[in-house]
Amino acid sequence: MNTRTIATASFAAIAAGALLLTGCSSGAGGGSGAQGDELEGLTGEIGSKDFSEQYILAYMTAELLNAHGADVEANTKLVGSANVRQALANDQFLGYWEYTGTSWITYNGNTTPVQGAEAQFDAVKGADAENGIAWLDPAPFNNTYAFAIRKKEADELGVKTLSDVAALPSADQTFCIESEFSTRDDGWPGLKAAYGFDAPDSNVTMLDTGVIYTATQKGDDCNFGEVFQTDGRIPALDLVVMEDDKEFFPSYQGGFTLKQSTLDEYPAIADVLAELSPLLTTEVMQELNANADVDGEDPEDIAIDWLEEQGLI
Repeated sequence: MNTRTIATASFAAIAAGALLLTGCSSGAGGGSGAQGDELEGLTGEIGSKDFSEQYILAYMTAELLNAHGADVEANTKLVGSANVRQALANDQFLGYWEYTGTSWITYNGNTTPVQGAEAQFDAVKGADAENGIAWLDPAPFNNTYAFAIRKKEADELGVKTLSDVAALPSADQTFCIESEFSTRDDGWPGLKAAYGFDAPDSNVTMLDTGVIYTATQKGDDCNFGEVFQTDGRIPALDLVVMEDDKEFFPSYQGGFTLKQSTLDEYPAIADVLAELSPLLTTEVMQELNANADVDGEDPEDIAIDWLEEQGLI
């Protein structure tokens, strides 16, 4: 689903191709129901990265803003985090949902994450403020790296945390990871050092991201699979996530980002999205993502149905 790989296309190429990628949908004309008119006059596009969680968040945001008088659309056509960030910087996008770890490490050039979700958010909010980009109060969900194992095996091995995993005999320390993760400082090399895993290289299997989930569920290639914490396949495949009890992994907490100048002109954006953000826990995002990635439902329908269930539109 998610990826930390940032596209390397030049910003010049992004700008040149932006209009070709605009393909917009959803949300024009007041959403599914009017809740107020405090955002009347606000127009533009709500962007997203190219995976289901981002699509759902973009449609939710567009629908909710429109229910309060805006006239915005969700644009889910751009590919790559760098492209989406640049679209915000170039004013193609009114705003989009970003992850604290991505902004801190990738956009702001830091190599070491800040421990603790709140401290990481405060740090990235301050850093992006210097770029003229504002972060609204974040949602509780954290789409960080994690390791999961099938529930039955977790019970048999008696593991709940990554420290528990490190205490297992090396024969039980078998892992499925993706190639990028295998070389990142905030990936496998750093994780092994932080927790003292003594698994030999022969215990580590390299797989594509999507394959890791099913491989972990089968248990033939590995006991523990590298996953993203809000992925809907975790509950769907009856996997359980090991607690990162040493807080090694960066926080990838989700928050809506927009230009500070836009927020200054329409401060009610923060109030409207404050109705949404606190409801988006990791468990909620897992369920919504599963509707898309496991059940094949349309992200726009998922977003609208959930907003209506919550009484937000």
